[in-house]
Amino acid sequence: MEIAFSAFPALFLTATLPAKEVAVAIERQRRQTATWPITHSQASKGFFLTRDEHSASYAIILHNVRTYQSGGVIQVVRGKQNAESALKELEASQEPPDHHEGWRYFLERTDMKAGTDPAEATQRRQADLESRESKALQETDPLLRQSSNTRK
Repeated sequence: MEIAFSAFPALFLTATLPAKEVAVAIERQRRQTATWPITHSQASKGFFLTRDEHSASYAIILHNVRTYQSGGVIQVVRGKQNAESALKELEASQEPPDHHEGWRYFLERTDMKAGTDPAEATQRRQADLESRESKALQETDPLLRQSSNTRK
């Protein structure tokens, strides 16, 4: 049995090979491809994280999904993988009544140093949020004035 083989241009373009040779050629091509296939252990160890994700800081923040109340910054961690691990640990140790009331954790990339005091991190985060909100309002305010002037 012969198979038309044009799916792998690196091997042979539109060549006709016996099935066994095709299988061998495909396996050889697969082995030459550096990251194919990716294993679960590679992915779980941060195999595909960028250098920036390794060195960036992440804040773990507690908030209530029902009331939109913030519980503040719980921890500032260096590296995305470390932050995700810490997040899972916090979720696992959370009391069921708190979870039932709507308290959840999430990650947010930040420019704060890892290990920053949670109270200080919460204050800095709140100041940053207020600054961004006022800037957004200032940017949209002229647009609102323009649209109201055109309606007259």
